[in-house]
Amino acid sequence: MRPQPGGPAAPPAAPTTPGAPAAEWVGVDFSATGGAPTHRASGWIYGMTEDASGPADRFFHDVRFRRMRAGGAQLDSPGGWVSGRYDRRWRATRAQLLRTRSLGGEFILLPHDLWGADGHPIARFPGDDGDWADYDDFLTRLIHDVGAAGAPVQWDLWNEPNLPTFWNRPQAQYFELWRRTHRRVRAAFPRQPIVGPSFAGVPTTDGPWWNQYLDFVHATDTVPDVVSWHALPGDPVADVAAADTTLDARAIPHPRPYQVNEYGAGDEQNPGAGSWYIARLERAGADGLRANWAGAADLHDDLGNLLVRDPSGRHLPKGEWWVYRFYGSQTGLVASVTPGPTRDAFATAAPGVAKVLVGGRGTPGAVAVALQRLDATSGIVRDGRVRVVVHRVPHNGGGAVRGPVAVRDAVVALSGDATTVDLPRADVEDAFTITVLPPPAGRGVGIP
Repeated sequence: MRPQPGGPAAPPAAPTTPGAPAAEWVGVDFSATGGAPTHRASGWIYGMTEDASGPADRFFHDVRFRRMRAGGAQLDSPGGWVSGRYDRRWRATRAQLLRTRSLGGEFILLPHDLWGADGHPIARFPGDDGDWADYDDFLTRLIHDVGAAGAPVQWDLWNEPNLPTFWNRPQAQYFELWRRTHRRVRAAFPRQPIVGPSFAGVPTTDGPWWNQYLDFVHATDTVPDVVSWHALPGDPVADVAAADTTLDARAIPHPRPYQVNEYGAGDEQNPGAGSWYIARLERAGADGLRANWAGAADLHDDLGNLLVRDPSGRHLPKGEWWVYRFYGSQTGLVASVTPGPTRDAFATAAPGVAKVLVGGRGTPGAVAVALQRLDATSGIVRDGRVRVVVHRVPHNGGGAVRGPVAVRDAVVALSGDATTVDLPRADVEDAFTITVLPPPAGRGVGIP
């Protein structure tokens, strides 16, 4: 750690070691704050056991769990309404809905899974040959069951309708499904949000499917309450900007946050990339649900692949779960962050503590995190000094992780109310956390 002169910071002009690449620079300004953090990225697809009894509550509470998205996928397989096996999927969905609500989360319902279009080949889709009678019966049953459950849901009308895996029919047939379902759900539950299109891709100004969908919902007055897509991969900041452009061009209002209800490709599910997505979702103001790449029984367990089981069957956290735990501990007010080209951070300050979560997108190298205007924090600076604690959150190849690894714990003197924390080179799949505390009384600079 090194003091930093006051005033606006800039990336270092040259490496500190001859021949070494310059560290990527990220800046945190604690004088520029927003509202309280809402932990909008703490959502997952599936991850509860079929009967919703596991994982244990602490794995949800410790990460400030916000959302679950489910509908009984891959139970029976083939399963669901189309195969005459709706009941098991609904029982699982109901159990997971009720537990989600008991944990303080919102539940996003997936009718396509309850129908049976979960990736397993099926012979019949809604509206085949112009016949909607069976689908109408399905909706009648589902609407009744949701009402009887007594808990509100968000209705994600059909998942990834631009992929044959989930909608192996023409786009026009999907549009008719959307129109019919929107009308039925809105009539039955006028206060429950409708989500869509949960498109397998990200918004673009010139992508045919996305723009044709917007034209259709605008023309038929069936705009979703929550506009959604999947970042597999994607950049929520750029994607939100494209969504704004395409919706604004059609005068489509979008007062609610966008929902990136699957984020993180399979090779992005690690502490480093997970932290980057958290920071980007927070920066973009979009809600997020982490993707789940498990299958069969594993889909309904392990908190969306954030946990593993030991030989006795006990759940253990992976590295990325520890990222969400740190994220969940970030309270107070959100601080302004200037990102680097491939690194970003999410920073907060509360009385007596400031916290920074730093992630990246697969680029090796050191990172310099400039902590600016620490004088604007409360109860942290004492006699021009602060205590800085740095931890690394390891990926460990996707195995169990006992906890973040201590990297540095020292008292530093500020220069111009600022200091720079140099994060070492590490595995690109790892993340770093920085915690700034008041220095212990009577301890000098550099002494833990």
